[in-house]
Amino acid sequence: MKAITTVKIIIAALGVAALFGCQGGTPSTASKSDTQKEGKVLAEVNGSNITTTDFNRELKNLPDYLKAMANTPEGRKEMLDTMVVRELILQQATKDGLDKGPEIEEKLQDLKKRLIVESYLKKKVESESQISDADVQKFYEQNKDKFKTGEQIRASHILVKTEKEAKDILAKIKAGGNFEELAKKYSTDSSAAKGGDLGWFGKGSMVPVFEKAVLALKEGQISGIVKSDFGYHIIKLTGKRPAGIRPLEEVKDQIKGAIMPQKQQEIFQKIKEQLKKSAKITIKEDVLNEMGAKKEDGKNPAEPAAPAAGEKK
Repeated sequence: MKAITTVKIIIAALGVAALFGCQGGTPSTASKSDTQKEGKVLAEVNGSNITTTDFNRELKNLPDYLKAMANTPEGRKEMLDTMVVRELILQQATKDGLDKGPEIEEKLQDLKKRLIVESYLKKKVESESQISDADVQKFYEQNKDKFKTGEQIRASHILVKTEKEAKDILAKIKAGGNFEELAKKYSTDSSAAKGGDLGWFGKGSMVPVFEKAVLALKEGQISGIVKSDFGYHIIKLTGKRPAGIRPLEEVKDQIKGAIMPQKQQEIFQKIKEQLKKSAKITIKEDVLNEMGAKKEDGKNPAEPAAPAAGEKK
């Protein structure tokens, strides 16, 4: 699990877009730019600082499925280590002169164009692709079958590595400690940020030992210590509901997520049509076709074909 997490963070953090979006600068200019940086210093790398502002910006740029990794001390440490490694690579590459040259400049220009286009489209599409309550209601009424579920339960848990930690936390709960606050403070699971809340789930969604323990609880009841391959759990059952169609309020965000791609595509098509309508565009079909011929034949179409084997020239 840890190895997979580390690889994912490295892939995301060492990506080209993230590389140009973070530190920047060369080792010789780092000290000047660092004096103007905001936030507290998290790490110093050969005189160049990585700050809390850098870290938060990096986190913001990560895909949503990776952001939860920074909810734990271990995840934050791995992410910072990746930023340190990237800074070292950047510094060494600069020393080797790889920050200069026509190829780098060309890629920088291409990247700049893409970022400008992405920024424009993001702004336009987001401002024009608003989904109304009526849109949500209509989708819900027409697709109720999609929101049918079997019997479900909702639970929260606190996950720790050792039985001793679990016993100490359980004693705090029995003494009147708040389960959610203790989960935020001690749980090593990504759900800690939400007070240990795991949301709604059906049978078969959790490992058997966890499921058996939670199904034995009454709503609001807290379990004893439950051991699984992940560690030691303290579980709280927070809700039960029978099979049926989930209420609109509960699936509202899910519906918006389902509608949004189509809505955005429609807006994008509209933007394209508007831009083309007000522009003067000339397509050189002959040149375009010529490029295709070159690719297919591997030679210039204007050149005569080579004689076949045995054919006299």
